[in-house]
Amino acid sequence: MQDWIKNYLAAQTRTTESIDVAGVARVIELLRTALKEDRQVFACGNGGSAANASHFATDLGKSSSDAVGKCFRVLSLTDNIAWLTAIGNDYSYEDTFVRQLQNYGRAGDVLITISVSGNSPNVLKALSWGRDHGLKTVALVGAKRGQAAELAEEVIVIEDTHYGRVEDAQMHILHLICYAFVENPGIART
Repeated sequence: MQDWIKNYLAAQTRTTESIDVAGVARVIELLRTALKEDRQVFACGNGGSAANASHFATDLGKSSSDAVGKCFRVLSLTDNIAWLTAIGNDYSYEDTFVRQLQNYGRAGDVLITISVSGNSPNVLKALSWGRDHGLKTVALVGAKRGQAAELAEEVIVIEDTHYGRVEDAQMHILHLICYAFVENPGIART
């Protein structure tokens, strides 16, 4: 078991090292601009990626906002269970994120999608709508990339297909984004 753990951790290190630093910096700049222009930031994904979206919204909305002295307007589209189930039941599961964006999203806002496969229909529908309506679109995807990589303006690919390792690396990215503001609050004023 110890060898398996060591091998898993070694693979996780390789996965984390595949993070595109320049891509993360570009997303941080998108959020710096969103904060400056009082734009909304949305995050979404399914399963573990839904939890990552929720975690990201919490960190950006609380810790990053506290550090820079101005509130990020951030919303995880995965958090309103009543709305998600109403949309899924009355329309379709594919509409769970896009129907919320139709209520809230405006040109210039930022949509961050999180998906290992890059092919989740509800994520793709949100990206397509966001792109068509002037939102800045970001896709965090695994090595298979999927259609999300074709739809988003900014794509950060994690070079692995193991769901756990990719989701962990995606959370690394989301933490990097948040802690860029927590540990460098001056970037929000430039």
